[in-house]
Amino acid sequence: MDAETARSRDLAGPLRRALTTCRAAWRSAARLVLDVALPTLCVACREPVAGDGVCASCWSKLSFIAPPYCPRLGIPFVYDPGPDMLSMEAIANPPAYQRARAAVRYDDVARTLVHALKYQDRTDLAPAMGRWMARAGKELLGEADMLVPVPLHWRRAWGRRYNQSGALGRAIADASGVTLRGDLLQRVRATEQQVGLSRPQRASNVQGAFKVSPDRQSEVQGRRIILVDDVLTSGATVDACARVLLRARAAQVDVLVFARVVDTHRRPI
Repeated sequence: MDAETARSRDLAGPLRRALTTCRAAWRSAARLVLDVALPTLCVACREPVAGDGVCASCWSKLSFIAPPYCPRLGIPFVYDPGPDMLSMEAIANPPAYQRARAAVRYDDVARTLVHALKYQDRTDLAPAMGRWMARAGKELLGEADMLVPVPLHWRRAWGRRYNQSGALGRAIADASGVTLRGDLLQRVRATEQQVGLSRPQRASNVQGAFKVSPDRQSEVQGRRIILVDDVLTSGATVDACARVLLRARAAQVDVLVFARVVDTHRRPI
């Protein structure tokens, strides 16, 4: 190697580092300009907000679910009926999954957050929503082997470009350390939107829609799994998913969602 080549190589490293530093500084400056020019707006009321997409006023309107609630379905009780007391819904129609937990009631602000994440490409909301879910499902996550998001059919995934349940699952995995497995459960049949369907119609709509691939069943067997979804209404979708996972010999299936419908007389999702 001649002296000129050696000098060129000696200069290459510092030059590359300088260029990398310049690029990083340029990106930071560009982000700052955008933040100033386009301040973040609250998803619900469109007021400027610093943080996770919800202003203090709308935050105060979110109805976070806390004990006392049904230990099976996570439905909040008006008063504490005592330990291990099940709700009437859990007694009358017990689900295939073991337990369900939700971060918030499905009210107006929660609906806006869900729709923004689901239909308006607001994946930036998923980290905050996922952290709230991780807090609500702390008991479940402490016992879980893996997180499995409720899958989309490939045609819907192609049109939407992402799965909102998967985005929430990644945020929960980051917050809890539980492994996210988005490749175990498949939606093999395109289904109608559940919006406006009755409970029996919802159950019929998702019947036979999910499966675990034969080559993945050994990865499900004996595992304690948490299904992740955005909203729990009748529970038909997560119940269908749980039955498939249990047939693949999962040890236990729980459910963790961002919001759940508590008042069944509210308008459909």
